[in-house]
Amino acid sequence: MPANFPEVWSSRVIQLLTTQNVAPWLDGIPELDTEVIEVGSGSAGETNIIHLPVETFQPEVLLNNSTYPIAVQEFTDTNVIISLDKYQTKATSLSDDQIMGASYARIDSATRGHVIQINSTKYKKAIHAQAPAANTTKTPVIKMVFAGTETGPEKANILYEAMVALKGKFDSQEVPVEGRRLVLSTDHENILLLDRNRFGNRLSDMNSGKVAPKIAGFEIFSYVANPKYAVAGTKNAFGAVGVPATDLVASVAFHKENVAKKTGLTKQYFSKSADAPTTQTNLLNYRHYFIAMPAKNEMIGAII
Repeated sequence: MPANFPEVWSSRVIQLLTTQNVAPWLDGIPELDTEVIEVGSGSAGETNIIHLPVETFQPEVLLNNSTYPIAVQEFTDTNVIISLDKYQTKATSLSDDQIMGASYARIDSATRGHVIQINSTKYKKAIHAQAPAANTTKTPVIKMVFAGTETGPEKANILYEAMVALKGKFDSQEVPVEGRRLVLSTDHENILLLDRNRFGNRLSDMNSGKVAPKIAGFEIFSYVANPKYAVAGTKNAFGAVGVPATDLVASVAFHKENVAKKTGLTKQYFSKSADAPTTQTNLLNYRHYFIAMPAKNEMIGAII
């Protein structure tokens, strides 16, 4: 077994956590340009935090000004501290025979489950965070009403009208047009794909099975693990079972400039086989920090 086995595997997992299984609806959204601060390293309360400046400064715009000198406004902003979410995997046992050579093929085979599960969980948490807690003026939640007897095209029309209604809510808040994104739940995506007669390729590409890249001013994405809402219109807590018979899955809208996204530290924990003479196995698991959430409680919305 190579002497640098733990370091090689740790570097590979860090690479895969940032390059594989990335949620497309987060593509193009840059990481926050702020330092990750590790607090309480090695303790039970260990965490990664960032300082996020929240701008409140909105200078007055002068139209056809003829008065000089121009008046001065003092710059003010606030600074909030955000704790990154912590993701940990259970330990995997690996015999010395399994890890000899430590080639990338062997590393990827042994660590794939860790990478997939961490990424899956963190992106589920990220899309849940982007969804509004409930309907407000700045965080609209549009509720569709189905009688249960609608045909596929009729359902698609109701969904399309909800998308236009959500667009109107964003318009009224003057959310910038460029950068609006709508992450369809797979249920809602399938409704659009069934509307072949009236909308056709204007809303969906029948060859690829994907919806059009832009509908009602939103860049369109889809995701299999969108959050759910109670019938009353309040978002279920992350990981909560809710009431499966009546809960409503959501399509989530947001503006990409309002996403606070940051990857923190990734740590590998490794126990050598030399410390387990009867089993001669190594133990390996990972801890990863990440956050993706609205910078402000605005420019987000949902269709349920």
